[in-house]
Amino acid sequence: MSAAAAGPSAGGGGVKAAVRKWEAVRAFALGLPGAAEEFPWGPEDCVVKVNKKIFVFLGNTDGPQPPGVSVKLKDPALHEHAMTAPGAEPTGYGLGKAGWVSVPLGEKGAPTAEVLCEWVEESYRTVAPKRQVKELDARVEADG
Repeated sequence: MSAAAAGPSAGGGGVKAAVRKWEAVRAFALGLPGAAEEFPWGPEDCVVKVNKKIFVFLGNTDGPQPPGVSVKLKDPALHEHAMTAPGAEPTGYGLGKAGWVSVPLGEKGAPTAEVLCEWVEESYRTVAPKRQVKELDARVEADG
């Protein structure tokens, strides 16, 4: 990540900053057309789905680990960018082979909430039905 891409608010580490980013990413994800929050493996494992397909793993904010997110990035440039984030790694359980990247939010130099939301949107677009992607495109266009 270039210094310009990181920006001045790329933020240091810290649990409070990580939780704020996590909350912003969760709110953004839930605002996407047809998005729904689920806890398939218990209260500590939050995911957001569209059309019964997960597009972001959120985990939780009060576990032993600082919060993080996992997103599916098929775009090679976005995937490569995500993998340069401090502590980023291919998502476990074989998901990394399908383009999933796990990014911790508490690391010094972790991506901004804005960048994380861009990645969440890209992940959403890879799994959402075409009609919901069209709805998102119309919303983005209307917002300018």
